[in-house]
Amino acid sequence: MVLPLAVTDPADLVRLRKLFDSMWSVKRAVQRDARARVDAYGAAGRERERSGAKAARQRLGLSREALERCAYKHLDDAGHLKHHASKALVMHMADEVWNGVQRHLLPDTTGKYHGRPKTGRRHGFTRIPGRARSHTADRKWETFRLVGTLDGHTMAYTDGGRRPLQQPRRMPTPTLPPGKTTTSGKPRARKATWWDHTGPLAVVFAGGPGSGRGDLVLPVRIPQRPGQWARVEHFLARPGRWHKVDLVRRPMVSAPGGWVYEAHLMILGPGYTAPAVRRMREQAAALERTGGVDGNVSSLSVVSFPAGLDPAGGIPTSTEITPSPQEQAHLEREAKKRRGRARALERSRRATNTAQYGLSKNQAERAERRTAKGLTTRTAVVPGGARATRVDGVPNQAFRRDRLSVNYREQRARQAEHAASMAEHRRFRSLQIVRKIIADHGPSLVIEDCDIRTWYRLWGKRLSQTTPGLLIAALDRECQAAGGRLVRASAWTTALSQHCLCGERVSKTLRDREHKCPTCGLTGKRDLASAALAAFVLPHCLKGVGGAPFTDVDDPKTAYVDTTASRHARIIFSEGLEEALRESTTPSRNTLRGAGRVAVPRQRRGTSAPRTAARRSRATPDETRPVRDHAGKPGHRPGRDPQLALW
Repeated sequence: MVLPLAVTDPADLVRLRKLFDSMWSVKRAVQRDARARVDAYGAAGRERERSGAKAARQRLGLSREALERCAYKHLDDAGHLKHHASKALVMHMADEVWNGVQRHLLPDTTGKYHGRPKTGRRHGFTRIPGRARSHTADRKWETFRLVGTLDGHTMAYTDGGRRPLQQPRRMPTPTLPPGKTTTSGKPRARKATWWDHTGPLAVVFAGGPGSGRGDLVLPVRIPQRPGQWARVEHFLARPGRWHKVDLVRRPMVSAPGGWVYEAHLMILGPGYTAPAVRRMREQAAALERTGGVDGNVSSLSVVSFPAGLDPAGGIPTSTEITPSPQEQAHLEREAKKRRGRARALERSRRATNTAQYGLSKNQAERAERRTAKGLTTRTAVVPGGARATRVDGVPNQAFRRDRLSVNYREQRARQAEHAASMAEHRRFRSLQIVRKIIADHGPSLVIEDCDIRTWYRLWGKRLSQTTPGLLIAALDRECQAAGGRLVRASAWTTALSQHCLCGERVSKTLRDREHKCPTCGLTGKRDLASAALAAFVLPHCLKGVGGAPFTDVDDPKTAYVDTTASRHARIIFSEGLEEALRESTTPSRNTLRGAGRVAVPRQRRGTSAPRTAARRSRATPDETRPVRDHAGKPGHRPGRDPQLALW
């Protein structure tokens, strides 16, 4: 759970800034040492062959314990760091560095290696991991710890329960409780600590071993948005389950110092799930349906059938997530604003670095006319020409060396804030869409294993408005949460968009948006027809409708269409299937209104495919083959026997 910290005291802000600077210094030093050791390990090829890779890593100090000792040494050598950072924080920072090194040295579950570890930037350092609380030893919690109780917090800011919860903008810093006394009024032997604090919630950090400024106490502000109180009680009502606190900062221009601080709390227990979401998942698991999904550049189509193809279990249903004209117009306006902000930033950079840019064609001609007339030469305030480069095209001065104005930095930060807000909104929107899909079609779905990178090469950054990859990833997570699974089938071995449910091959290009089978006469939208055919690729273990076509569920290349079951469904659900393929049969077709919704990218290039049923005069590329080493590599194609297409 993310707990916002109400830090308004200038002294606390300075301590937090110095804490992050100190931890960044330690992390950068450990990262540089780790990179040097990784390079030495890569150069010691003969030693690895002679003594083994493990012995070579041990000699070079490529282990978790060795990096922790390296971090301790940096802390001891730089005495000023002990005023801000503790040994426990340094140890966990070394563990973070080791996780990246380990991914480079050792393969993951898929057998792939990550790249050489890099040293990040100071501005990108936003998280300090804390140490977990000891649940075996009493009162042992190092680094960042959460103190107080939820009841004490509500009583303090509700005036004893006499008014609603009102947390002021400048929240007071909690103080240590007074020491306990005996019945005669004498103080007891044990001094009061933060473990005795039962008042408002706060995050406490004792500071470094060389610090003499006492504990750093950061008040916590409880989220008060509608519907949040049940989630707050789930995480904060039982202090015994509090496990770990990480200190995180987030850039914000309007905040004091340019940062806002948060505490990320981890508890020992399951995460919070709203009762309505739990009921939806239980009902979806009991639907006994199986469906297919067709993810497209600008839409998402889903068609499901009752398991076992029993008409008593229901009829085929379809859902088509399409944009509305209002959403398209809104996204066009937002894109225009982004382009305007980008041009403003470019003008500011050119105005403060005039020596690095040449004059535009119009500016050069104007200067020549003034010179010919004997007028004084005017210096262009904002040169509009190309950047000054060397013979090989490399700029004379790197962009990171440019002088940037205060307004440029502020506008760039505001633009980054807006982009982060829109990304969070798109994630929330994708979650709402996939939950509606699961509630209508169940958690057992199949989708083509497409390479979205190819879509980006065709449609460019405009694809970020539709976020098809984000929708598919959210659908995968929600299927698993509801007890099902989203299975991926190779587009090369199935060719769902090029076949009909009767088994006949119906070749179509990308500009053909209608499915018309000359054999059985089935007509409908191309995307809905592909989604309907995908429902017959599910294995039997996922409530499939036609046996077990997969030889390996985790390998998309082993998938092929069960043509017998699809023919059977074509005969049984004849009229209902045609109705489902003509239009969406669910109550809502469009997404919720607002920014970041699914929208059609602007069709400007010849490589764009229209999203309507009409034909276009200009050429459109046919479906491309998967890239090399992608799931669905060209090879043997089971289920492509021409005999299966016989009616």
